[in-house]
Amino acid sequence: MDFKDYINIAQILVAIALTVVILLQAKGSGIGTALGGGTSGSFRTRRGVEKTLFQLTILLAIVFLIVSAWGVRASLV
Repeated sequence: MDFKDYINIAQILVAIALTVVILLQAKGSGIGTALGGGTSGSFRTRRGVEKTLFQLTILLAIVFLIVSAWGVRASLV
């Protein structure tokens, strides 16, 4: 296996993990809140698992961007 193959595998694994974390976040919100219904005047703070999933989403997105840029650079060499 070449170094490019390892980068591609890492990118696929990070993409799958990012997708799972995003889907876990969207699990609690219904279609009504997505279309503007629900509590429209209040802000909620993230706590517990919700906060951890949010932070993990940001971390995985950054890792995905880094691995993708690394893959582009490796393909140019």
